[in-house]
Amino acid sequence: MKQMEVTIMGQSYLLGCPEGGEAALTKAVARVDKEMCAIRDAGRIKARERIAVLAALNLAFSLSDSAAGADGDATNATPGETRAAGTPNEALPDLETLMKRLDEALVQDGQLL
Repeated sequence: MKQMEVTIMGQSYLLGCPEGGEAALTKAVARVDKEMCAIRDAGRIKARERIAVLAALNLAFSLSDSAAGADGDATNATPGETRAAGTPNEALPDLETLMKRLDEALVQDGQLL
């Protein structure tokens, strides 16, 4: 397994990469970096761990949204936005609600960020 040094939100990481997977890893790192920087640059969240969790949620939602979109069921969400087709916006949890739920879950573990 090859190792690659990458930078995400200004922080360097040494990641394992299967042979021939360099391009895919580079593309994934760029997408994660873009998402995390967009959340950070929005200005309200400063903790790197919280930014990472929100970015992971946004990217996971985007992937599931894309898979559903291939079936014609959903529209694409923009970075930092959680949206599904056919669902009224008021029925979706907003970012503040998601952050509150994240805080509550982390408090239980004694790891509030």
